[in-house]
Order: sequence, then structure tokens, then C-alpha cells
Amino acid sequence: MLPHLKGSDPVYSQLWGESGELWSGDSRLPDFSYAGYHCGEEAIPDVPVVGNVSDFGAKGDGVHDDTRAFIDAIEACHDGAIFIPEGRYKITGILKIGKSNLVLRGAGKERTTLYFPKPLNAIEPNWGSTTGGRRTSNYSWSGGFIQVKGDYEATLITKIDAAAKRGDRSVQVASVDGLSEGMRIQIQLEATDQSLVKYLYADDFGDISKSRTKEVFQVVRIIRIVADEVFFDRPLRFDLRMDWHPEVRQYAPTVSEVGIEDVGYEFPVQPYEGHFTELGFNPIGLKGVSDCWVRRIHVQNCDSGFFISANFCTLSEIQFETGRAPDERGRTGHHGYYLQGSDNLITEFEINQRFIHDVSVGHNSVGNVISKGKGIDLTLDHHKHTPYENLFTDIDTGAGERVWLSGGGGALGKHCAARGTFWNIRAVQSIPYPPEVFGPKTMNLVAVQTEEESETDLNGKWFEVIDSDLIQPVDLHEAQLARRLKGD
Repeated sequence: MLPHLKGSDPVYSQLWGESGELWSGDSRLPDFSYAGYHCGEEAIPDVPVVGNVSDFGAKGDGVHDDTRAFIDAIEACHDGAIFIPEGRYKITGILKIGKSNLVLRGAGKERTTLYFPKPLNAIEPNWGSTTGGRRTSNYSWSGGFIQVKGDYEATLITKIDAAAKRGDRSVQVASVDGLSEGMRIQIQLEATDQSLVKYLYADDFGDISKSRTKEVFQVVRIIRIVADEVFFDRPLRFDLRMDWHPEVRQYAPTVSEVGIEDVGYEFPVQPYEGHFTELGFNPIGLKGVSDCWVRRIHVQNCDSGFFISANFCTLSEIQFETGRAPDERGRTGHHGYYLQGSDNLITEFEINQRFIHDVSVGHNSVGNVISKGKGIDLTLDHHKHTPYENLFTDIDTGAGERVWLSGGGGALGKHCAARGTFWNIRAVQSIPYPPEVFGPKTMNLVAVQTEEESETDLNGKWFEVIDSDLIQPVDLHEAQLARRLKGD
């Protein structure tokens, strides 16, 4: 570990200050305070139990196949938690949840174990290929044995009539019919060329010849309507240009308020054969859902962990372990977390193995927060395709040998897009500034543990070197949320 200055006064970033007095909604430092379940404004609930898998025939002895009992319980129970008593439950099928207000709750992540002896691809085959044409299972980068799936039903409400700037908190619309105070709406842009993807990279994009980024959206809540102007609760993440056809769409998720908690997931101990050989030993996938959660989970011997294509979800207190023999490069799985959504929170995690990509943000991922995590040698993977304005904060990367190691297909732009932010990132060794191919100069790096010199240009590179023992706030997301909830 690099030396620290003990007992010294706190040091504050020039982008934030002591309590946000140097910050504004249109600054290069984004507002990350809306990440997670209900935008961090409400605690995750402890809902009452309405069913027990034992009542549907589950044995939990590790021998009997309990799949049918779990499926029947999910179909029969509504508006509450399904309790999974202490035991080891053998599951040989996919558990699909397509309704709201349902929780799967174990007796504790060390007491209730779900065991999956067969991979997803052996149950529901799903073959595909990489961008380079190599045949592989699509479960290499998607899916889970518990699949929570819905839709946002983003139907058009009205067109936006005037341009707006990033940081604005209102738009002028063609009609206010169908809009009301308190409702969530989706502000959406759609381009017919590559001007939008170039903008999202702040015109420092690399090779984007195969990029398919043509749409972006942001979910906001209406706070008031005055004539044809709609005011909302948070700053815009992007400019609204009329040639990007800005619209207001409905945001009405068909699935929300689903939780998975206090459960262990175990897969067979098999040698890891390497990249794109994964057949789907994956615990959980969330797709097209909003305001859901996964908490207090232990995962053993997985191919990948969590594939999250969702909004406003929280994943907390999750541990990864493995007994697998690694591949020739010392890796034992593909993705720990893969995010392809907006405003999600991953926090208080521990990754005690080497994935190829430990924590990933992918296509159009935005506003996500990854905080309070640690691992033996973490990668903060940015998987190309315009992941922009995501925050990694208060993270111990362990060895620090692979911090900027990132994947993604060819010709899809740089790994990270505009204003990706890294705040209080630590390692055993010095962490260098990311390589040029990683992202544009509009990225924000504050208190990244390094032996390099500071370089702080508000209109260029921002590499603000502050000792990790001295930086305040330690967690930028927590500070921004506390400031917003106080009404500042």
C-alpha cells in the first residue's frame, strides 16, 4: 500500500468542495444522487411473508429436485415475500418472475442455498456468436437462473418543442395533455446519424464505425407544469437538439418492487475454460424492470454474477467466492456485474476471485453508481458503446494491476464516454491515469491512488491527486444524496 499522510486535515475536491458548494448541475461532475431503489429516497422494505416454498413441496435436502415447488410458489403468491427456509435446494430449471411486488427471501446467505447442477444453456439452449463470429452461448453475457423481466411501455406522450441544455430542469412541450405533477416521464432523443454518439463522447470517440447508439433517454419526475413548460426534479444529462427529435414518453414499468435477498447461490466446481466458453452458471438477471433489489447474497463458483438491464435498482452486500481452477491467465469467470441501464446502485460488495470483467458498464449505461466495494484485483470495466456519466467511488481494487482493463467489440468507440467519474479508488500499487483508448479527457478522476502528478483543467483533463486517507467526502454518491435530501 502506498504511504498516506495520517492525522492531517481533510482535503476537498475543487469539483465539489466541502459540502457541494463548488458544484452545479451543469458542471463536468454529474449528479449521481438518483441512483438506486426509489432514487435513494426510500429504504428497501421488509415486506411480510405470504408464502413458503415448503408448502409447495420443496424439501431443501440437496437431493430432491425442488424446481417445480419454486415455480408453483412464484405463480401462486402475490404482494409479499416467499420464504425459503434453511436448507439446500436443488434447482434444474429457470425461475421466471414477470410480476411486481414479489420477494424471494431466504433464511440467510449462509443458511439457505440454491444449488444449480446444470448450466442455463443445457436447460434452454441459446447459442449465438461474438462480434468476431466465434460461436458461443448468449449466456456468456446475459441471463440468470432467476430472471426478473418486464417492460417500460415507453409510449409517446408529446414532442419537445424547444432545445435545452445539459443541466436544465425544464422543457417546453407541444402539449401537456397526459402529463401531471408527480409522474415519472422518459425524456428521449433519437438521432439518424452518428452525431449523438459523438456528442456522448464529447467529440473524443475513437473508432465508432460499428456503433449502433442512436437513442438515449433519462427518467425524471415532474414537479410542476406552467403553461407549456414542464419542470422536473433533476438536471438534464444531455443537450436537447431539435435534430435529435426530443420527446416525452411514458415511463410505466410493468415489473417493479421485486426483491431477492438472504440467499446463497452455488454452482458445481468445474475448471474455468476461459473467455466465451461460459454456458450459463449465472444466478440472477434483471431486464426491463425498475425499483427492484438484490441484497445479502453469497455466490459460489459462477460463470458470471448479475446481468442488470434495469433502472433504479439496488444490489448490496454481495460476496463472490470460487473453488474453480482458473484459466491460464488466472481468471475464474466472465462478468461479476454487468450493467446496461440507468441509475442503478451496486454497493458493499466483495469479489474474492478474478473475473475477466469484475464490474462492467455497457451500452448506454448512465447514472449508475458502484460504491463501497473491494476485491483481490478488480477491473473497472467500461465495455464501449457509450457508457457515460457513471460513478465508481470508495473502492479498494486490491492488487491494482487491472484497474482500467476493459472489453467490448471492435469499432464501438472508446471504452468510457463523457464524464465517467472515479472518486477515491485505492490499490496496493500506484494506479496510472487511464490509457488514451479508455476514454475522453472529460472523465473525472479524484483521489485515485497514484504516484503521478495532478493535472486539473476544467476544460480538459481532470486528474486531481488527493490522498485516499484525506479525501472528503469518502463516497461522492452518499454526499450528493445527503445534500439533495436536505434540500440544498
